Amino acid sequence: MNTQEVANKWLEMCQQGKNLECVSELYADNIVSKEMPGYPAGELVSGKQNVWNKSKEWLDNIAEFHSNEISEPIVAGNHFSSKMTFDITFKDRGRQQMEEVCVFEVHNGKIASEQFFYSM
Repeated sequence: MNTQEVANKWLEMCQQGKNLECVSELYADNIVSKEMPGYPAGELVSGKQNVWNKSKEWLDNIAEFHSNEISEPIVAGNHFSSKMTFDITFKDRGRQQMEEVCVFEVHNGKIASEQFFYSM
């Protein structure tokens, strides 16, 4: 898959709530995931299984999704980005509104890196 195809598949899977399946299918084995400083599980996670575990931990901490919105991906070369907006109640910290920009890098048809930009 090229970058646009990966971006489209990523969007489709995320909109369907298939976040963990997305990691399993679209992420490279040596994926690097970077969060903002202060993220509870750590800023940098590498390896597909570790990123899958991080995603599962985040999802398991959600008590309720009130709303979420994911923008159409913008593709530039082997990168794509998207804006995500959530209204979520977390089990451990209550209800929060979140807005973030996600940037992904694609190599050989797989997501090789992801980085999230948001306010903590």
